[in-house]
Amino acid sequence: MAGNPFLVDRSGAGRATVLLAHGAGAAMDTPFMTAIAAGLAERGLRVARFEFAYMAARRSGGPKRPPPKAEKLQAEFLAAVDRLACDGPLIIGGKSMGGRVASLIADELFSAGRICGLVCLGYPFHPPGKPERLRTGHLEALNTPTLICQGTRDPFGTQEEVQGYALSAAVRLHWLEDGNHDLQPRKTVTGFGQEHNLDTACAAVSGWVKGLE
Repeated sequence: MAGNPFLVDRSGAGRATVLLAHGAGAAMDTPFMTAIAAGLAERGLRVARFEFAYMAARRSGGPKRPPPKAEKLQAEFLAAVDRLACDGPLIIGGKSMGGRVASLIADELFSAGRICGLVCLGYPFHPPGKPERLRTGHLEALNTPTLICQGTRDPFGTQEEVQGYALSAAVRLHWLEDGNHDLQPRKTVTGFGQEHNLDTACAAVSGWVKGLE
């Protein structure tokens, strides 16, 4: 992570900071990530976004390779936590894969007093079409206060599926009506678009973070 590896919204001493990583196939400055960062910043939170090395390499003409396995990205997320200047409470998380990687390191950081929470935006509970391949083992014993904002029809874990999982009591779920993996609803079904669900998610995250401070 050469130079300044972070995109920061709403700097300010003592503010709670939310450190977010991107999903598997899209960078930290996608419309989704930008809207989430702006929505959280509007509510008084400091938001820092960063990219894993494989995604950053694409900006300099590198090959469009698939991401490494989530377990192999843990060291990069920990390095981002180490590098981020933060003088207030810190919450880590991200979109899809980024949130999953954060969830794998959360308890280590929480037990050390380095973070106070975890936020996942569209958690990939299982690969689409493969509900038997669950990625929930570590979530069953998680100690870190966690908020997962999930679309009710997310192919990586629908509301009906997730309600049957044995998740830790530390995990709170906030459901976005008719949302897919990008939290986008069908306007013909709900009467509203993605911006409504993203704003609702930001309001949920902001209120939840205030409860942690």
